[in-house]
Amino acid sequence: MADLNQTKAIKHLWKSGRKVTALPRKAVAKTQFPLRSAPVPHGIETAPSTIGVNYETEWARRPGARVARRVFLNIVWKPMIGFYAQPEIRNADRLKALGKSGAIFAANHHSHTDTAVMMTALPKPWRNRLFIAGAADYFFTTRPTSALSALFFGAVPISRTGVSRRSIAEPIKLLKRDWSMVIYPEGGRSKDGWSQDFKAGAAFLSKQSGSPVVPVHLDGTGSVLPKGQNWPTRARVSVNFGSPLHMKPDESSQRFTERIEAAVALLADENATDWWHARLRKAEKNTPRLQGPEVSPWRRKWATTSRRRVHTPSLKRQRWPFV
Repeated sequence: MADLNQTKAIKHLWKSGRKVTALPRKAVAKTQFPLRSAPVPHGIETAPSTIGVNYETEWARRPGARVARRVFLNIVWKPMIGFYAQPEIRNADRLKALGKSGAIFAANHHSHTDTAVMMTALPKPWRNRLFIAGAADYFFTTRPTSALSALFFGAVPISRTGVSRRSIAEPIKLLKRDWSMVIYPEGGRSKDGWSQDFKAGAAFLSKQSGSPVVPVHLDGTGSVLPKGQNWPTRARVSVNFGSPLHMKPDESSQRFTERIEAAVALLADENATDWWHARLRKAEKNTPRLQGPEVSPWRRKWATTSRRRVHTPSLKRQRWPFV
C-alpha cells in the first residue's frame, strides 16, 4: 500500500513539473511579436499575396529589363549551354511559316537546362520577344526568386494545380501583342527520362489568343542535368523544331493537345532515325510514344540509358569558356 501511494506521489510530481516547464514555453511563444508577424484577428480581411500567381511581371517587359536579360543571355547562358550541351538546331526553317508573328513553343521537359537551351536556340525574331511559362509553386514562392525568374528568364507565373484567371490573363495579353512563349505541356520535369502526358495548357492559350503552337523536341538535356542532379554534365543536345500547328474551329482543347503531343513524338522519332522512316511509322500509326515502353521501371531505365548512349556521343575536349 505504501508503494502504491509513493507511485501516485511520483506521478503527481512529474505532471506538476511538466506544467511548470510548459509555462516558460508559453510565455516565450507569446512574446515573439518582434520576430514573427502579429496574429490577425478573426473577421479581418488580409491583403492578397504578392507572390505565386499574383506576382506582377509587367516590369520584366520594360526596355531596361529586356536589355539586362539580353546581356545575361549572351554573357552567361550562351557560353554555359555551348560548353555543356553544344545544341544542334534542326529544322529552324520550318519557323518561316510564322512570318513575324509570335507563337507558343511547346516542348518536352527533362531538365532545368531546357529553358536556357530554348532561349539560346530560338532565332532572333522570336528570342527577342520571349517569355517563359514558370510554375508559380516552384519559381515564384518568394519575392527574390520571383524577381530573378522574371528578370533573367522573362518568366510569367502559371498555376499547375488548377485554372487561375490571374495566371492565364498575362500570357494571353502578351501573346496577343505578338510575344512568343515557351511552355512545357507536361507540367513538370521527367522523373525517369521519359515524358509525361501532355496537359491542355498550351492548347487553351492558343485558343484564347489565336497564336499557333510550334512543337519542339529537346533531346539530351536529361543527360546534362537530370532531375535530382545538382551539377551539369557535358552531353550532346539537339533541338528539333516542328511546323506550326493551328487549332481548328471545331476542335476541342483536348484533341488539339493530343495533336501537339503526337507532333512532338514525331520529332523525337526524327531524332532517333530520320525524316523518311519517321513518316513511314506515322503513316502506319506506329510512332513510338513519348512516355516510353509500358514495362517494369528497371526496363524503362535501361531503355532510356541505352537510347542516350546512342544519341549522346562523346564531345571533344574544349577549354571553358572558349567554345
